[in-house]
Amino acid sequence: MDKQSTLGFVLIALVLMVWMWYSAPKPQPARQDAQSQHAVQHDTASKPAAAVQQAVQPSETAQAVQDGQSKYFVQASSGTEQIITVETDKYIAELSTHGGVIKKWTLKHYNTWDQYPVQLVDQTKGGDLSLLFNTEDGKQINTKTLYCTTNAPSSKVTLGEGRNDITIDFTLQAETGSIVKKFTFNNDTYNVDIDIKLLSMQSVIANYEYQVMWENGIRFAEHNSVDEAKVALAYSFAGGELTQIDASKEGETPTSNTSGATEWVASRTKYFAVAMLSNDKKASGAYLEGHHIAAANQGVVKQYGIALKVPYKNGAEESTQLSLYLGPLEYSTIKGYNRELEKIINLGWTWIRPITMFLFIPFFHMLHIFISNYGLVIIVFSIAIKLLLHPLTKKSLDSMRKMQKLQPIMEELKVKYKDDANAMNVQTMKLYKDYGVNPAGGCLPMLLQMPILFALYALFASAIELRQAPFIWWIKDLSVPDVLISLPFTLPLVGNFLSGLTLAMGITMFVQQKMTTTDPRQAQMVWMMPIMFTIMFNNLPAGLNLYYLVFNLLSIGQQYYVNKKHGSEPLQKVPQKKGGGNGWMEKLTKQLPQQPKK
Repeated sequence: MDKQSTLGFVLIALVLMVWMWYSAPKPQPARQDAQSQHAVQHDTASKPAAAVQQAVQPSETAQAVQDGQSKYFVQASSGTEQIITVETDKYIAELSTHGGVIKKWTLKHYNTWDQYPVQLVDQTKGGDLSLLFNTEDGKQINTKTLYCTTNAPSSKVTLGEGRNDITIDFTLQAETGSIVKKFTFNNDTYNVDIDIKLLSMQSVIANYEYQVMWENGIRFAEHNSVDEAKVALAYSFAGGELTQIDASKEGETPTSNTSGATEWVASRTKYFAVAMLSNDKKASGAYLEGHHIAAANQGVVKQYGIALKVPYKNGAEESTQLSLYLGPLEYSTIKGYNRELEKIINLGWTWIRPITMFLFIPFFHMLHIFISNYGLVIIVFSIAIKLLLHPLTKKSLDSMRKMQKLQPIMEELKVKYKDDANAMNVQTMKLYKDYGVNPAGGCLPMLLQMPILFALYALFASAIELRQAPFIWWIKDLSVPDVLISLPFTLPLVGNFLSGLTLAMGITMFVQQKMTTTDPRQAQMVWMMPIMFTIMFNNLPAGLNLYYLVFNLLSIGQQYYVNKKHGSEPLQKVPQKKGGGNGWMEKLTKQLPQQPKK
């Protein structure tokens, strides 16, 4: 049984190691390109909004379109760009009459890893949220290249100062007919209601369909772009089924082109998302497209285009209503749509998600109402989990204590029955039964910890509440590894740094193993397990390592108490039930292979 127990622990450790290797953030050198990119944005953002009436000539893209322009939009292919700024309590949005698009979307309460405000729109692509359709004269039109007019009351509108919402129209004039895109902003939400009307466009739009597109995904905002790209995906949701694409390989362009009533499409990075939801349920399909782009200094960027297909019935006035969400992946906010949009949040495997959704997230939020520091929240959570598992852990420690005391008797059995393995097994099982020992009892708490560990990893790796949440001293962000020592070289599986919490966790695991392992043949386990876990956990979020460190400290205290109180107690046989023989030990004994008698 000693060998089997050892093998069990090794197998558990291997499963954990494979999972950690697959799930852990991949080390990446510091991103050297981000500062310059953000500096350009910062300079642009600092320019006064009065530059809104800047007259521009047709861009190269617009000129190229004009050369092959549909006859219906010749006049709209050039014009004067006007920028409208809408500021709410949550974000600052910039809209442009060049395409009637959102050109910038700056979040006021979130910063990038290098402490610039998070700006989600790729402004180098001219903005996003445009229409795509074919015309009767055989051209394909992306309205982003054309110029609109607007009814905006001024170049800048600020909500929250006696005004909680505003509606701004952008009108694209065709040779016959027009397209009106209406934005309704609200002060207390990241949601924008979009109303698109096609007026007298029967002789312009062909193929009975148009698409509402968000072409360029959202910008990355974290230091480790390799880790962020790992969870960057695009989704569509229709008929209760979630479709996703992952641009996981450089040079490949994964796509998804679906038909049928579609609820929404979305794209996400690690902590932020853009989603378009069909409010009037007119969307008749979705299109997703992904691009895997190698960035500077060994970084990676994934960029996704998403679109809702809307049928056009060739009517004099047709419309569709959408909701555009552009903000943080905050579980309560996303779930508040009641459209199953929370499916885009990574909360672990299917069997892990209920633990994360219904236990950990509500409990964390409840604790945070009373405790502002999330590090302290994790400590309190660790204590709660330890108390919850205390009955099982107590039985496990009792079983392990008895196993240690039974070692001399087991050694005698091995000597006595060295030539009769079956008899030795029978006598060993009888010994366990007589003293009420479960030889696998020591594994149970560790097995019960695994779902908790997986769920906590999913929570700490995706909960935006923990993003950039400090604890104490060098621990500035509980959602990423805490770097205590930077190394001038890179070690396999470890990376180029050492985590302080991981080292402390490894030391406490060693102390715990030393207290519970007395069999000299298992001495290697005292060193092997702590070293393996230290290597595996070095690249995991600081919050997870903090939880495991506190849990280990509590286990050491519990082990010390048990040893002090019960260590000197003599072994006692447990009373056997009358008419026994149907217990698990007897059943196991009967199943042992029978050896032929000599």
